[in-house]
Amino acid sequence: MWNLNYFKCIDQGRLLSQGLCSNYITRLRQCEGSQTRGLFLLSRNKSFVTQIQSASKPPWRVLFFGSDDFALESLRRLHVSRDDSKAGVIDSLEVVTLSRDAPVRKYAEQHRLPLHHRPDVDLSAQFDVGVVVSFGCLIKENIINKMPYGVLNVHPSLLPRWRGPAPIFHTILHGDSVTGVTIMQIRPKRFDIGPILQQELYEVPKDCTADELGATLAVEGSRMLMDTLKHLPERVANRKEQPKEGASFAPKITSRMAWIIWEEHSCDYIDRLFRAIGSRIPLKTMWMGNPIKLLDFVGKCNVSFAAAPYLSSVPGSIHYQKESNTLLVHCKDGWVGFKAVNFKKRLSAADFFNGYLHRCVKKSPSTNTRLFQSYKETHLPGGHDNITCYCGIILHFEAWLYCNHG
Repeated sequence: MWNLNYFKCIDQGRLLSQGLCSNYITRLRQCEGSQTRGLFLLSRNKSFVTQIQSASKPPWRVLFFGSDDFALESLRRLHVSRDDSKAGVIDSLEVVTLSRDAPVRKYAEQHRLPLHHRPDVDLSAQFDVGVVVSFGCLIKENIINKMPYGVLNVHPSLLPRWRGPAPIFHTILHGDSVTGVTIMQIRPKRFDIGPILQQELYEVPKDCTADELGATLAVEGSRMLMDTLKHLPERVANRKEQPKEGASFAPKITSRMAWIIWEEHSCDYIDRLFRAIGSRIPLKTMWMGNPIKLLDFVGKCNVSFAAAPYLSSVPGSIHYQKESNTLLVHCKDGWVGFKAVNFKKRLSAADFFNGYLHRCVKKSPSTNTRLFQSYKETHLPGGHDNITCYCGIILHFEAWLYCNHG
């Protein structure tokens, strides 16, 4: 005999109190003496009812979305849990990924996990919950609505701070002393604005790189994900909306960010910039009209003008320190050092000084031969005077849209 006294609503993956919701009317019918419920979704725009068998407690049937090494840590832990019958958290696990070279795809193929390649996601199978980690694409609304518990996201920041695709890089770049991981439910058509199910703080170690911080937060995030899945109904019921205050945007890192502006960038900023992006995009400058990559950053350097009175404090000034084999460059508030450069090929500081800098200074002792120049593009087609300013306006506008309107 069917018991029809139990009703709840689901609106885009959110469990609501009894009543109507904007997209779907959900009727939960519970069979007496059974632990399995039949979940009925009736769309206002459809004339049919689809029945999905949904579990009310673990183990869950999971559809995982991910791509890179950060996502791989969560996939590994889900996979281990699926194969651990005593854990009783994961029943089945299927994977959706993007590029054929993505670490998540390679792992899924190696371990023979059922694999979908976006956008060809087969929804004929039944899932209880989705998990998305560092996927880079919006999940379609029909997929979100198919999951009785919605789609969970592992995001490496304390949302709403650093919404967007590169929260770890901006955590380092802006010198945040505290960050964390947020487990949230995603919403359709918008990134990183859904309700929070779990959030934990993490103190950023001094001089930490983005790669090091990312590896740590990946482990923390995977642990928190499993903890959330163990208590999923309770976490969903007690979810909290993100506060409106403190939202900030973390845009994708680009090669343009690597250009050093010696007149504006401080020693501390260059240090944070190197730790944020240096492992992926080398810092860059200009010398004698040619681009040059700055490698093996050693940080702020103390230079004694008493020992070297000929040194110039003009931003971009270059000095080769023979005793430490370091190329020193003067920025806004001091000197920073590099052990190597890439100018046509990789060169040590000594090789660059002897092979290029020293020779050019002897041939043309003008100030420009002793300076790195800041790269500033101008004459943007269409009449704009400064491409850096123009792109900055666009970036700030995109950030405002992201933080205020998703």
